[in-house]
Amino acid sequence: MNDKGWTVRLSASAEADYREILRWTLTHFGRTQALIYAETLATALKDLSAGPIVPGVKERSEIGPGILTLHVARNGRKGRHFVMFRAVDADGEKFIDVLRLLHDAMDLRRHLPPP
Repeated sequence: MNDKGWTVRLSASAEADYREILRWTLTHFGRTQALIYAETLATALKDLSAGPIVPGVKERSEIGPGILTLHVARNGRKGRHFVMFRAVDADGEKFIDVLRLLHDAMDLRRHLPPP
């Protein structure tokens, strides 16, 4: 049980997205910007430990049942990605299951993993 909030878990796809985002940022914008963006992504993920009530979270039923998103551009931070996730609250355990980290220009529905 987690008395301090929600446990954020990244799927294998989300972990791969994270690495690819930072690789792309490094290649196109350099090491400094890659480090800054890594911090931006990490901050958004850390914020989700407060649960699905974090300001900026949107229910996305048009994408799929129980799907929520949080844009990483928040609290003065710039970014072009969404955290796509589900909130699971069962048997006293609370999890934020991060499904994908996707660019905001992508068709999010197309990149949703199978249930």
